[in-house]
Amino acid sequence: MKTLFTDISRLIGISNAVKFGSAMNQLESLENAYLLVENGCILDFGKMENTPESDAIISLGNREVLPGFVDSHTHTVFAVPREEEFVMRIKGASYEEIAKAGGGILNSARKLRAISEDELFNRAKERVQKMILNGTTTLEIKSGYGLSVDAEIKMLRVVKRLKAAFPITIRATFLGAHAFPEIFKERKDDYVELVIKDMLPTIIAEELADHIDVFCENGFFSQEQATKVIQGGRKYGLPAKIHGNQLGYSGGVQVAVSNECWSVDHLEFTREEEWNLLLDSFKSDFGGTLPVALPGVSYFLGLPYAEGRKMIEKGLPLVLATDFNPGSSPVHSLQMVMSLACTQMKLTPEEAFHAITVNAAAALRLTDSVGSLAKGCRADFLVMKSENSLAKMPYFVGQNQVESVFVNGEKFIS
Repeated sequence: MKTLFTDISRLIGISNAVKFGSAMNQLESLENAYLLVENGCILDFGKMENTPESDAIISLGNREVLPGFVDSHTHTVFAVPREEEFVMRIKGASYEEIAKAGGGILNSARKLRAISEDELFNRAKERVQKMILNGTTTLEIKSGYGLSVDAEIKMLRVVKRLKAAFPITIRATFLGAHAFPEIFKERKDDYVELVIKDMLPTIIAEELADHIDVFCENGFFSQEQATKVIQGGRKYGLPAKIHGNQLGYSGGVQVAVSNECWSVDHLEFTREEEWNLLLDSFKSDFGGTLPVALPGVSYFLGLPYAEGRKMIEKGLPLVLATDFNPGSSPVHSLQMVMSLACTQMKLTPEEAFHAITVNAAAALRLTDSVGSLAKGCRADFLVMKSENSLAKMPYFVGQNQVESVFVNGEKFIS
């Protein structure tokens, strides 16, 4: 069945080409447009005076239409928020001090193990609904709050259930190497072996993961340990993403590039050396390691912001994501991330838009299906409340500028 969406004041994001450097500020759009959808995919688009025949016609009321947003880094499945740590932080405790006091990732792991899979699913389901209503139609979700064989598998089973429960695109990332459990504090290499030899085989057997990830950071997983985890996943065909350079110059970028990771995420601490490595990675055959900035973390923890402006000026294809999680970034809206990127990282609205659409899709290797309104892509699009929506999303801080969300050409109803 063909559905014709008419009366679009401006169709924005009509190319699925990854945007490098200065191209991130160049908007590809079409005014006074229509969008033709067939079987959930974009068949065609064009000017209103050239509208084709179709089985059904839906007027979008002379509104702007954007591609659905892509959130390439989240921890959406967790037991409960960690408000008590928020108060500790207000009183001056650092991220590392909270972790040493039993907080942080280990706190989330303890709480997650204490609730059932069904309850974990129900809580995550509510969060995903809110994310969709704020414009997210493609979502990556990591494990990493289990830190045991059973609990990591429980998390990933929840992600699998979320995939079945929602029409949006969801990708699962295995992050067993997120932190070291207490019992492995003095046996860190043994825990790495547990991740590779005990967790991975079961996860692969149940088809629970699309990617593998590791937290390569000072005080967490070393460069050598991170490399071992990535290579362990590669034996099972899992492409890698990596947390790196959040708390310091950890070598995470070097590990990511040398191991052909799809992305390296955080990057609060980078300099010319890391930017050059990332840029050179795009000269290789595997497609390059995309830099993913997570400004919600910098905002919430008071950390430096990633040098997004300089990365773009260097010629890199910057990506933005929420890092939605209970400890360091309780931010589920990519519109809020756009605002932080514009006000704190000095990105233009156009650059921030591309960083949460086509470039974010590239970080998941999904540009052929999501992140743009190019022909052949899924008909995941947003009808905005008013004109000049790219500027209004970062300008009206915390206000949802999305009027309605369409997934596979169908209006999403929560």
